[in-house]
Amino acid sequence: MGELKIVLPEEVEQKFRKLAMQRFGYQKGALSKAGQKAVEEWSVMHSDEMDMGSADENPILALRGILKHVKKTSVELQHEAWDGVYENFAKKRKGSQRGV
Repeated sequence: MGELKIVLPEEVEQKFRKLAMQRFGYQKGALSKAGQKAVEEWSVMHSDEMDMGSADENPILALRGILKHVKKTSVELQHEAWDGVYENFAKKRKGSQRGV
């Protein structure tokens, strides 16, 4: 059998431990069973994404993860973009009123 070590935030780890023990019992191997089930289900759930082809064939795959470093939510990014649109509109409107 293979061995996999992962690092989790403490609250995720505690929740996983609690649920694993409830589901598989308070015995040796409960965490391993729960971890194996979680990895299997995750692999099945995401295996169809790999069937979508390569990034050359599917442009959506080329974009996946490109904004991973951005710490803002999608809503915050939308607000930021619209604020810029409003500012540009106000500048254009102000400039057109001066010319009148």
